[in-house]
Amino acid sequence: MPERRPRKDAVRNRAAVLAAADSLFARCESPEAVTMADIAAAAGVGKGTLFRAFGDRTGLIQALYAERLEPVRNAVEDGPPPLGPAAPPVERVPALLDALLCFKLDNRHLALALEETGSGSPYQAEHYERWHSTLQAVLERIPGLTDSAFTAHALLAATRADLVEHLVGHQHMPREQLRAHLAAFTARILQPRAEMGAVG
Repeated sequence: MPERRPRKDAVRNRAAVLAAADSLFARCESPEAVTMADIAAAAGVGKGTLFRAFGDRTGLIQALYAERLEPVRNAVEDGPPPLGPAAPPVERVPALLDALLCFKLDNRHLALALEETGSGSPYQAEHYERWHSTLQAVLERIPGLTDSAFTAHALLAATRADLVEHLVGHQHMPREQLRAHLAAFTARILQPRAEMGAVG
């Protein structure tokens, strides 16, 4: 019985910390400005609580990113077309990229903070590997496309948070224009393969 209360407190504290971090990243001028001390103060907990629950700032950012991304992941893994697995590959690829781009547009500073954590290569991060493997698997179903692994990397590069921040935050490109550019870029890569498959 005495063990239950700390567990409830831990759940409540975790939720408070993630909510506070979410709000701070959404309102900050730059991701670097958000510190563990800021998050602890906003959540009403001690810094020790943060480190016990998440290990370090990188762990907290990864946990928040994963929680925010969960609805998108569910849609990708089990949702209906065009995002879900039943969609034709030439429709699903642009849908996957658009969903990822929209997520990063909606969570610009959080996504940028994740890419800037410095915890090794961004291409070895779990979230990147998951997106790459999903995209590669879909690309492999497109007739005539033989370089699916590289193509997946190249397409995902167009959704990097630092590029999104540069285009939207510094060049003030409208959201819908950026989405249209990505859709057109993806179509140019996929169209020759799609037509080849249709002819064959």
